[in-house]
Amino acid sequence: MITKTDLPALVLDAIKGLGGSGTVVEVSREMWRRHEDELRASGDLFYTWQYDIRWAAQKLRDSGRLAPTGRGASSRWSVV
Repeated sequence: MITKTDLPALVLDAIKGLGGSGTVVEVSREMWRRHEDELRASGDLFYTWQYDIRWAAQKLRDSGRLAPTGRGASSRWSVV
């Protein structure tokens, strides 16, 4: 079962799987492709994970693991 504390690592893995960068939609799609069963079994997180990955990405940016990004769905999340 996935928890919120797992999300930063899963976000990084998804972005790396996309070649090092991706939009929030691409990252969400990649996470779903890789972890659908675990997300479905994650209780309430199943209903909030797409929101929660944005906070996970912000934590990654704050720690210097993701590059700063612009606003909006078309901005790209990139591994540093």
